[in-house]
Amino acid sequence: FKNILLGANEYYEASENGKKPDFEVEGVKVVDDYTLQLILTKPSSVFLFSLARPNTYVFPREAYEKYGLEIRVKAVGTGPFYLADVDDDIKVILKRNKNYYGKDQYGNKLPLLDAIDIQFIKDKKTELFEFKKGNLDMIYRLPTEYIIEILEEAGTDLSGEYSEYNLQSHPEMATQFLSFLNQSKLFSDINLRKAFSFAIDREKILEFVLNGEGFKPGYNGITPPTFDDYDIEKIKGYDLNVDSARYYLAKAGYPNGKRFPKLVLDLNAGGERNTNVAVEVQKQLQNNLNIEIELNIVPWAQHNENIIGGKSDFFRIGWIADLPRPENFLWLFYGKQVPKSLEDKSYPNFSRYVNDEFDKLYEAALNATSIEEANKYFMQAEKIMIKDAPVIILWYDKDSRILQSYVQNFPANPMEFRDFSEVYFDYH
Repeated sequence: FKNILLGANEYYEASENGKKPDFEVEGVKVVDDYTLQLILTKPSSVFLFSLARPNTYVFPREAYEKYGLEIRVKAVGTGPFYLADVDDDIKVILKRNKNYYGKDQYGNKLPLLDAIDIQFIKDKKTELFEFKKGNLDMIYRLPTEYIIEILEEAGTDLSGEYSEYNLQSHPEMATQFLSFLNQSKLFSDINLRKAFSFAIDREKILEFVLNGEGFKPGYNGITPPTFDDYDIEKIKGYDLNVDSARYYLAKAGYPNGKRFPKLVLDLNAGGERNTNVAVEVQKQLQNNLNIEIELNIVPWAQHNENIIGGKSDFFRIGWIADLPRPENFLWLFYGKQVPKSLEDKSYPNFSRYVNDEFDKLYEAALNATSIEEANKYFMQAEKIMIKDAPVIILWYDKDSRILQSYVQNFPANPMEFRDFSEVYFDYH
């Protein structure tokens, strides 16, 4: 809402350090029991999409007054299910809302399921084992080491003993990449960033390290190939070119890797996928640039603190869309939200990339009066950003679900937004 919703900036400033402002947000008006009016300061091409995010849902004031922060586990709403139980890091139980207003196309009262039991199983092998025993109806993402066993060669069908199940697979609104600290002494040099970008074999990572778990190699921009009205093929990124990599490395002052300083690749512990990819990157930089890097694997909380705090020169990161627009990915590179000092935290621009021309085009896209106009400016901005190589795009992810054969009518989408309202079981 910053610079968009009338009075939002003033309210935010007045709430500094947890203070409760003694005034309301000017641009939010309650018209009647069923109408909320929002007043903008200027046109916005993404505002409606932002209103569909969970943190902009309208909920009863009296619920917050009664539960306070406990509303997290006592959610009040009008959806097809209600939150019945939360056991942190173990499971969440949703039960059928008998008062739900929705009906399907045949007039059946929704939802059709009595309840949903969401379980948190950290080990993917254990999750797969529980699914095969019939204790789970659906699993999301496949264990990397089992993909070859589970999928046919084309990757579009299940093989062997898994053929009795159903597979849903499609591009995900998510991009996996490595980031440089663009304002560090080392990676402020665009030549070095380009050297690293040309030295990575993305195809090898996708096919042999991930066993085809991703959708496609990151040869284009930061925006994934999930938008019909935004063609990322128009954005020329980086593919493996060892000659170009060595050329730019020499141009940066490190011919054949000579005198290259000690470098650490920071990544978060999160299963074997992150580590396996990092080990492959380590090998490729050694083989193609004669550069040695160390791996530093830490818990996510520490990793997050390090990259926001400017403590990592080279780090692993990924981005899953908060809302279905290119803006949500290009937001990561908006330079006007980067602090002047490396001592200050920078979010969401972890890379601390700054380019005035990019910022102008990004702002023009935000202020556009149509999606078409916005996409034109976003595309121009993204081309500039990719040319500057502030990050290494590794691959674009894909959603993969395996469902028991009796699970019916469970739609899939690139944001993995799960609509259970019309799901039912058919055991015939």
